[in-house]
Amino acid sequence: MTPEFVISLASEAIQTVLLLALPLLGVGLVVGLIVAVLQATTQIQEMTLSFVPKIVAVLLALLAAAPWMLNKITNFTIQLITSIPQVIH
Repeated sequence: MTPEFVISLASEAIQTVLLLALPLLGVGLVVGLIVAVLQATTQIQEMTLSFVPKIVAVLLALLAAAPWMLNKITNFTIQLITSIPQVIH
């Protein structure tokens, strides 16, 4: 196992994690901004008003993106397992 292999594996793992987290974080960010603008315009400062819509939106985004996310993580895992014989040598 060479240092280059370890670095490329770590890099690919980090890229995969970021790619999987991006849709959920993006939806949470957009919904949070929309709720913050609505709270600022109506001057309603209720904490649950900003928290509950984000949870619901992220859950819906997770349900929508779950097949794609599962495909990505499965492909990464298959690639990782199939590379084990090359690492052992």
